[in-house]
Amino acid sequence: MNIPSLSMALLKERIASFSLKSVLLPLFGILVFVLLWQVGASRVHTSLGEFPGPTVVYEQWNSLVAEHQNERIKEGKFYERQKKRIEVRQVKDPSYEGRLIDYTGKPTFFDQIFTSLYTVLAGFGLASFIAIPLGILIGLNSSVYSALNPVIQVFKPVSPLAWLPLVTMVVSASYVSDDPMFSKSFLTSMFTVTLCCMWPTLINTAVGVAAVEKDLLNVSKVLRLGWVTHVIKIVIPSAIPLMFTGLRLSLGIAWMVLIAAEMLAQNPGLGKFVWDEFQNGSSDSLGRIMVAVLMIGFIGFLLDRAMLMVQRFVSWDKTQVLR
Repeated sequence: MNIPSLSMALLKERIASFSLKSVLLPLFGILVFVLLWQVGASRVHTSLGEFPGPTVVYEQWNSLVAEHQNERIKEGKFYERQKKRIEVRQVKDPSYEGRLIDYTGKPTFFDQIFTSLYTVLAGFGLASFIAIPLGILIGLNSSVYSALNPVIQVFKPVSPLAWLPLVTMVVSASYVSDDPMFSKSFLTSMFTVTLCCMWPTLINTAVGVAAVEKDLLNVSKVLRLGWVTHVIKIVIPSAIPLMFTGLRLSLGIAWMVLIAAEMLAQNPGLGKFVWDEFQNGSSDSLGRIMVAVLMIGFIGFLLDRAMLMVQRFVSWDKTQVLR
């Protein structure tokens, strides 16, 4: 066999292996899950009826999509009516300057998704902004580590259900404004997420910084790098793998904490949607809750994949296997 033929054979083998691992096996796993779900759902009966199977969930998904579209049509007509009234008034009085009133219709399922995503990214961003520099400082200085480690170990396991009442009272007491930039519900959820999700990033960053190879530290000393240059050129690139492990864990915790906080505090978002449907107790409620559960899981998966893509982009070791 000549070399081109051998290369083509190897290429076909790799394509087949890639298709099996990346497409066929995940598809097989999903099909098995859906089958077990359908069989199990038909055997579970609740006070609201039979547990929703894939067919019911798909129907409720279509219903939620239709509701969102109808709500956007109502919103468009609402603003259109206002514009017409303003135009009619301006014909009679050219000096009149109308003001559009914000639409106050009920937020749809997809509006709640956007609210939750916006909140979790804000909370996660704030947590990362605090945890990464502090983790670098702790990893570089053993004295700072000794001073802060007891505080970290005390607050790390605190549940969001414990933080939420405290955060709610602090925000209500301190954030007083006639024209607030952010709603109190948003700040309450965001700060709760920040307090609960920052610890994995903080700890993993500190461990990654402390584990920098001695050879690299010696190179930095030989080159007489300044502290800032040493951190940027030596410490951070070496700590990136563990740092992103912490960031991915923190993002997953942030998403999980947010849903719980929204349910408990009745703040806008997917958590409130789930709780409202549970309280509603209609025949469609279980199916809608299951749609929300699957969407929460799917969004969590997408957030993790997005963070993995960022890690692959910034990591200096392109041969490292990241999953």
